[in-house]
Amino acid sequence: MLDNYLPILIFILVGILVGAGPLVMGYLLGPRRPDSEKDSPYECGFEAFESARMKFDVRYYLVAILFIIFDLEIAFLFPWAVALGELGLFAFWAMVVFLGILVVGFIYEWKKGALEWE
Repeated sequence: MLDNYLPILIFILVGILVGAGPLVMGYLLGPRRPDSEKDSPYECGFEAFESARMKFDVRYYLVAILFIIFDLEIAFLFPWAVALGELGLFAFWAMVVFLGILVVGFIYEWKKGALEWE
């Protein structure tokens, strides 16, 4: 009965080897010559000028939320468009409601000025 699980075990072991193998090889074979330049904090080509715990403007988060919303919209829209012929009129109106809710959210963020970057 356990013979049925052998391919799954082999698959898991190969996955672990493919994921961990390059990491272990890099650790074992890579040069270890630390110096002050390599150990210094690096940020976009210049020294860090503020704490990493600084607060971000709320518009950054609003743009991130907009990206996630429209990314999810596309993730739902493509499979729906492919299967629309089989789904029927109910699925069409369900997607119209879904897109309407997203448009209301988009208009809200537009009116709040989330899309205007200074």
